[in-house]
Amino acid sequence: MIETTNTIRNYEPRDLTECRQLWHVLTEWHRQIYDSPGIGGDNPGLIFDEHLAQVGPENIWVAEASGKIIGLAGLIIEGKSGEVEPVVVLEEYRGLGVGRQLVNTVIEQAQKRGLSELKVLPVVRNEQAIQFFHELGFNVLGQIELFQQFKPNEQQKWEERETIAGRKFKV
Repeated sequence: MIETTNTIRNYEPRDLTECRQLWHVLTEWHRQIYDSPGIGGDNPGLIFDEHLAQVGPENIWVAEASGKIIGLAGLIIEGKSGEVEPVVVLEEYRGLGVGRQLVNTVIEQAQKRGLSELKVLPVVRNEQAIQFFHELGFNVLGQIELFQQFKPNEQQKWEERETIAGRKFKV
């Protein structure tokens, strides 16, 4: 049986290897939903190191159960705005409220720090993430990113499947 009692705490240097593994899990999910095995390069876990350097360890929280890191969430601060990035939970612990606890921790910290808003930027194909964040109160659609692709990119395979403002879009 999966341990459901967990602790949310700040990232510590001893968490590095497990957090790299979680970043790899997140990258694999993006590879799967986009059917693009090249996303994240050969060693996507190392991208966590770049993220850690960018946001600082004080803006990363982990979920720990029985001494094992099972989830990760971060807060990127830009002026008075914040962004939840990333949120990832080991597959066997999904659906148990771990992600909700992590995001609620980020929300609380953003409020304590006096931020005026907090956003999330899930990829459009990640319907589970969009539903998850909507349930947590992220229900304002502020802006969308539109672009033209001039050169085919083997790492991104687009599918026409969303309608916004009466127009069809590839996602």
